[in-house]
Amino acid sequence: MSFDKVEAALIGMAQQFTPKGSSTKATAHQWLHALAYDFDLYATNRGITKKQIHAVLSEVGVSSSESSIQRMLKSKFPLSPKPSRKFKFIDLFAGIGGMRLGFQSAGGHCVFSSEFEKNAQTTYFQNHGEFPFGDITQIPPDEIPNHDVLIAGFPCQPFSHAGLKLGIDDTRGTLFHDIAKILDTKRPRVAVLENVKGLVSHDKGYTLQVILKTLTNIGYKCNIPIEIINSGSPSDIQNFAKKMILKSCDFGVPQNRQRIYIVLWLDQAVDYFEYPKKQLSPTRVGDILESKPDPKFTISDKLWLGHQNRKANNAANGKGFGFGLVNGESPYTNTISARYYKDGSEILIAQKGKNPRKLTPREAARLQGFPDLFNPSESNVQAWKQFGNSVTVPVVAAVANRITKLLLK
Repeated sequence: MSFDKVEAALIGMAQQFTPKGSSTKATAHQWLHALAYDFDLYATNRGITKKQIHAVLSEVGVSSSESSIQRMLKSKFPLSPKPSRKFKFIDLFAGIGGMRLGFQSAGGHCVFSSEFEKNAQTTYFQNHGEFPFGDITQIPPDEIPNHDVLIAGFPCQPFSHAGLKLGIDDTRGTLFHDIAKILDTKRPRVAVLENVKGLVSHDKGYTLQVILKTLTNIGYKCNIPIEIINSGSPSDIQNFAKKMILKSCDFGVPQNRQRIYIVLWLDQAVDYFEYPKKQLSPTRVGDILESKPDPKFTISDKLWLGHQNRKANNAANGKGFGFGLVNGESPYTNTISARYYKDGSEILIAQKGKNPRKLTPREAARLQGFPDLFNPSESNVQAWKQFGNSVTVPVVAAVANRITKLLLK
């Protein structure tokens, strides 16, 4: 069975059901995965049925049984999920699917994904077998399939200081508003919001307070007491939120990356979510390095001299900023960022007898805990950007496993 043939057969039908700002491929791929793994179709509320899709595939001589589609997807996309399922989730602001891999490893099936950036969309498709939907602001929440968990690594945007009065409407004009609308409409049992550590202090804590008050007002709970969210100071909320920050190097990955994972749930019988505990085994940068990296990743004399001069100037001015040089025996690296492609300064690998080098795209993938089956973008620049913007998969997997034990019983 040819994936391209199946895709072509479904795209014509998908046209009228595809929201503005998304590719018809997104709808066609979601339908295909829904047939393969037995979950709801996108836009079921507008009358599309699995019977109609089966008929279209039958017309082009394609078997549309679950097992045959699963085999087709697995042969082309090795990271496809196992047939058995513990829960369903949606993947918003999905990037290249790091959150998806973490929740998939815990037994989840992704039933809907959304990502706006075109290069990330391509990488997502090449690995997961579905082209994500695009502009989340154009997607009606009631057309999204039912799910148990919503996951989102959303952009950090400031809110108006006139807020904390109107509920979800306080967040209009931000992308968080669309997350809140989906949660209010679809009511998944759990939501996981990932963001930079700086969200805790963003706008002196006001941004986080608006986020938490918005979601608790529609019925969700988190580890911060509701009275603190509603009446406490931003600094009170910040003190609780710091306990939601997880470090990559505490979960077997040699990177000093810190991210906040806000876990929220609807079950009123649950009062507290126990975050995963850090692993005790030490990490080592050498475990993610390739044995024979291409010499092209060695930085030039000019760039290396520039790094050294900037570090010396910063030190003279009382600043601690400069390049981060590590070797195979270092316990961890600095945090890889989306700007890594520019000069590699935050993570340089020492080399005997020559200038340091940048991470290869494969090493960048490993530094975020992506499996070697994952195919980075063919563009090194895009690969570095995408891994810098992504999440550390083992950290997400640890959170997802705790969720399945404590909140999805």
